[in-house]
Amino acid sequence: MRHDELLDANCAISRAAAILGERWVISILRAAFFRARTFEEYQRTTGVARNILTDRLNRLVTAGVLERRVYEQHANRALHEYRLTEAGLDLYPVIATLMTWGNKHGGFVHGPPIELVHQTCGQVTEPVLTCSGCGEPLDPRQVRPRPGPGAATASPRMTAPPETPA
Repeated sequence: MRHDELLDANCAISRAAAILGERWVISILRAAFFRARTFEEYQRTTGVARNILTDRLNRLVTAGVLERRVYEQHANRALHEYRLTEAGLDLYPVIATLMTWGNKHGGFVHGPPIELVHQTCGQVTEPVLTCSGCGEPLDPRQVRPRPGPGAATASPRMTAPPETPA
């Protein structure tokens, strides 16, 4: 399967990977959450080559993750900024969790390079994935996938494995 074919897969993770799995996309999203807006800010904070950055920003706009807005109009051209959409903001837990994982497993001798501070209470915080039903923290060993309403049209390799007795 080619990378762009993942968008047609009957699997939420595959479709997300089709959008987020391109090289530099996570760095661009990190920059967006750290308040980059203009092309120059994204280029400076990520170090991505201009042609690649243009491509990735356009793909994220097409996917509905970023919105491109005119912020200054000149006689010859308009200057644009790129802002997170609602779909983009929904990626915050993903980016925050990746940062937490990187802080823990990235080999930083003197501690994490960036910490998240909750503005309401002023405390350093880390994301916690919890059950929407009972509120308990989720442990991957205590969660099992099961076919959802859209699974009837899934290809065999995209469906969840059969349940095994505990």
